[in-house]
Amino acid sequence: MDKGMANGVLFLDLKKAFDTVDHSILLQKLYQYGTPLKLLASYLNNRKQVCVINNNKSGQETVQCGVPQGSNLEPLLFSLYINDLPMCFEYTQASMFADDTNLSCTGRTPAEIEHKLNADLSNVNDWLEANRLTLNTDKTEFMIIASKRKLNQFRTDI
Repeated sequence: MDKGMANGVLFLDLKKAFDTVDHSILLQKLYQYGTPLKLLASYLNNRKQVCVINNNKSGQETVQCGVPQGSNLEPLLFSLYINDLPMCFEYTQASMFADDTNLSCTGRTPAEIEHKLNADLSNVNDWLEANRLTLNTDKTEFMIIASKRKLNQFRTDI
């Protein structure tokens, strides 16, 4: 908010982030990071699940995607999966924790902030599509942080 600037922040939420991690993409990224894959591939592939409701048990199904929930590796594997997301940002800075990502930028005018956030949001959407993840638009929020006088100028379409 220094020198007449305002801050725009976009709080992104991913739909079922941990459940939709694509195993082949994750293994490809782990390979690029120099991770030995044999053990992790066997850990992820051919996992089975059963659903039990009122003592009625479904048949076994093979889990096709997602990181095993409740495991010690779950947050690490997901973090490695999205580790390259900030590389697509041109105008904003990212704060990331688990499946929460916040994009922030500064600008003098509403149009400048709107342009920066929308441009990087488009980049995020391209990255999400390539990595088979989905933005939950119902839970994604936007906020302007500025002086009271500056806030009166802001009517944005993000």
